[in-house]
Amino acid sequence: MTLNLRQAATLCTALSICALLAVPGNFPGLDGDARLTLAVFAVATCAWIGTPIDDTYIALGAGLALTATGVISSDTLFGTLGDATVWLLICAFVLAAAVARSGLSGRAATFLVSGARSVRQLTHLTTAALVVTAFAVPATSGRAALALPVFLALAKVLGDRKRLVVMLALLFPTVILLSAVATLIGAGAHLITVSVLWEATGERIGFTQWLLLGLPLAITSSHLAAEAVLLTTTRRADRRGPVHITLDQLQEHSERPVTGPWEPAETRCALLLATVVVLWCSEPLHQVPPAVVALIGAVVASSPALGTVGLKDALKTVPWALLLFMAATMAMGVALADSGAAKWLVSGLPLDLPPWLFLTVVVAVSTAAHLVLQSRSARSSVLVPLVVAAAVGAGVNPVAAALASTAAAGFCHTLPASAKPVTLFAEIPGTPTYTPRDLLRLSAVLAPLTAALVLLFAVTLWPLLGVPVR
Repeated sequence: MTLNLRQAATLCTALSICALLAVPGNFPGLDGDARLTLAVFAVATCAWIGTPIDDTYIALGAGLALTATGVISSDTLFGTLGDATVWLLICAFVLAAAVARSGLSGRAATFLVSGARSVRQLTHLTTAALVVTAFAVPATSGRAALALPVFLALAKVLGDRKRLVVMLALLFPTVILLSAVATLIGAGAHLITVSVLWEATGERIGFTQWLLLGLPLAITSSHLAAEAVLLTTTRRADRRGPVHITLDQLQEHSERPVTGPWEPAETRCALLLATVVVLWCSEPLHQVPPAVVALIGAVVASSPALGTVGLKDALKTVPWALLLFMAATMAMGVALADSGAAKWLVSGLPLDLPPWLFLTVVVAVSTAAHLVLQSRSARSSVLVPLVVAAAVGAGVNPVAAALASTAAAGFCHTLPASAKPVTLFAEIPGTPTYTPRDLLRLSAVLAPLTAALVLLFAVTLWPLLGVPVR
């Protein structure tokens, strides 16, 4: 197998770092565990960046190497699979399978967009519907797959207005990615961030606190992004024409009913989902952990009498590779923190910065990181342990820094391969969609806009909600 230039460069970089770490006289202050951790971390990061090897395979290899060398125990490696956040995600996918099987999501989305009477109304009603899906479907790729049939129905109804179809094709993944920050289950990267914070600082961010901090940012950034998509992909003449989309038109292009009385399965699913979300949001009152609430909801959703999907079918929708990836990268985060490697990495950085400037650097690096690391979870695995260690050294609240980094990493729109939702909506046979040039035009506006918004929330609103900068 021949290596291309990028693969050769990353291999040389990884081997060079390992060679430097292997010399005992280099880097005084680093003990054996820290050197091993940094070597494994460097190899894994270079492999994520420059090779086509599956991200999960790399993460599992790194976790195994850290365990085999004694940096972490086997209990630490395997214990991450039993973490509450992993169970939360598993059960959330079972609930999402029940929602998808019932057809409730399509009915709700089409009901919203059918009220649009102008292009701008259609844009923002679609945005609102996509933001709401963050509560029902975990992970951005799952939401993209659920939203695709709705987009295809809209594309067929608006078939004679090509620019509007292209705009919607770009709007769907954009909002899905930016609104993920609304909930803890919105992306696997969020669960990695929570785990790293817990291991490094002992602070646990619950579902309710994340919702309080993330939902306002998700709503604001999604609707601002919707305006950016609208203005960069359509002309004034395209936006002037009226829009009239009826439920009957959407029903013609939908396999499931979007009109008429609700079916019993839809009613049961709606009540169950509402109950689970209310219990998640009221955790401080009843003290039942979100993972336990999700497990109860998953059992009910897949029960023979009340459920809308069989447990075996629901478990098939769970992205087990993502869960293994999360577990392995959590173990890597533990190794970075416990070995002192993360603290040493940031010890040479100029950390005597004002808090706002420190957060500005964190947000800028996290926003640009998708150009190097395409996996959102991999970005958090690499960045968050370093950000937390640097924040402690700079006198900045590590929770604020980690949240700002994770939120900023939600921007990944520059290239079609930058995120799975972007890839999915860029390749739809028989339907007009966006080009790489459209993405670059949008990114030129959206990257600084979202970075500035995250920074604004981190220094102004989040301190009012209990997460101070210092």
